[in-house]
Amino acid sequence: MCGIAGIIGKNASKDVLLKMTNTQKHRGPDYTGFWLDENVCFGHNRLSIIDLSENANQPFQDEEERYQLIFNGEIYNYLELKNELDYNFVTSSDTEVLFAAYLKWGKACLNKLNGMFSFAVWDSVDKKLFAARDRFGVKPFYYHQSEDTLYFSSEIKTLHSAGIEKEPNKKVWANYFSFGSYGMPHETFWKHIDQLPGGHCLEFEKNTLKIEKWYFFEKEIEKHKEKLSYEEIKNKYIVLLKDSIKLRFRADVSVGFNVSGGLDSSALLAFVNQQENKENIKAFTFYTNDDRYDELPWVEEMISLTKNSLQKVLLKPEEVKELAAKIDYHQDEPYGGIPTLAYAKIFEKARAKNTLVLLDGQGMDEQWAGYDYYLQKNEATIQGVKKSPFKKEVLSKEMIALSQKPIYPKPFRDELLNKQYRDLFYTKIPRALRFNDRVSMAYSTELREPFLDYRLVELAFAQPLEYKIKDGIQKYVLRDIVSEYLSDSITYAPKRPLQTPQREWLANELHELVDKKIEKIEKSNYKSWFDIEELKKEWQNYVEGDNQSSFHIWQWLSLSTYIDNTDLCK
Repeated sequence: MCGIAGIIGKNASKDVLLKMTNTQKHRGPDYTGFWLDENVCFGHNRLSIIDLSENANQPFQDEEERYQLIFNGEIYNYLELKNELDYNFVTSSDTEVLFAAYLKWGKACLNKLNGMFSFAVWDSVDKKLFAARDRFGVKPFYYHQSEDTLYFSSEIKTLHSAGIEKEPNKKVWANYFSFGSYGMPHETFWKHIDQLPGGHCLEFEKNTLKIEKWYFFEKEIEKHKEKLSYEEIKNKYIVLLKDSIKLRFRADVSVGFNVSGGLDSSALLAFVNQQENKENIKAFTFYTNDDRYDELPWVEEMISLTKNSLQKVLLKPEEVKELAAKIDYHQDEPYGGIPTLAYAKIFEKARAKNTLVLLDGQGMDEQWAGYDYYLQKNEATIQGVKKSPFKKEVLSKEMIALSQKPIYPKPFRDELLNKQYRDLFYTKIPRALRFNDRVSMAYSTELREPFLDYRLVELAFAQPLEYKIKDGIQKYVLRDIVSEYLSDSITYAPKRPLQTPQREWLANELHELVDKKIEKIEKSNYKSWFDIEELKKEWQNYVEGDNQSSFHIWQWLSLSTYIDNTDLCK
């Protein structure tokens, strides 16, 4: 796991590139490498995971020095690909396999890759840049194009450090407040900075940028048209799941995993413990000492069966202010609240324990239809709420006019499939992957998501409704699989949407912090975004008990973070 940065064009500068790589050094503290040419410069921050030798440092180049590669991520099936390539390998890294694959197959190599990746290749003969992002966008790629220069990097702050103006994208913010949207796949919360969507690639030549889709999920689903029996699907999924986890244990450093009390973590725990030397695999979990929310009892019940070493991480309310300031910096954009802070502490603990790679259970709900709103005839995107968590009425007329409810593609005839598709490519997964990438990288650790192996997602997604939901039980196939390994109290426990006492802490222990954040907004240029009196009224209602959802409160806190760092007077 690493960071990449580059400048193509008249403004290419080693000094600017140094600022960029220094800004994202936390992504790769083990080595920083550069390659410079006329009007082109590449930088790379390395976190050493596979082949720890200096031979695997980047940028990579071929013997003729025509091509330069910088890469962030992991190619999990690199050993299998290596057998297909007639190439004089000098390292045992997956980076060199990716490089050789690109040299042999060009853009077509993307469909052969099983991994999480964001990479860029410069062709010094044709003066052309090629870059690509993995199928679901696990690894980030941000860019800015000016009149004569393209800048790209792994983080938004990296581009701001290069001198790109930091100006809010008011429409994205308006939709965030009004509809809970974090933007479309190409957008960010900042003007002048875009992102390459997952499953897309770009080419930059003669100051012309071309972006195209390379992963056609809808077409891949068509390959599963033949209906297999329930047992056939179950067995096929188990084989793929075991292989996915096995591939993600490939590392030259210690690998552990995150665990909660839910079904997805149960499945991860069950199959992780089929790996060799399972007794040495550490499990990590967080808790808050609040019985209403903590999943620790379920976690300890699961761990008692598998005997893993359990590393428990406590988040206390008095830690929130300082920890939030750190994670605010690393996220660059609004994120998921106090649960994200608790999750961040896991990576801090893992780094301290010298466990540099963690696995987690992201992706099961979207492929097996696990959210409660999949059973409802509405456009909801949030689990476990009975009324809208968005408070559009606190916005100014200007912001309300800017807001526009996002419209997502519906490529399937079935509405359930369209909701799953939306969550995979537009809402749940892109949002969670960004949160998770930032908190893991903040502590120079790597996060891997075995359930987002594209083979698993495609197979599960394509299955008929009765395999996903049966007799009102969601994720039915997965529950059936896990029941062979763990107790019914774990396997058939309902999904718990809340993991921390965020609602209570904001109204009580963090009440003063919220007051100060609201006051900060009121005294800033952001004031014009709101009807301040209405906002204060909503805050008072919340304190007095109207707190089924705390999302709107966290939104205001998220905004106040950036007041000191942006000039909104322009």
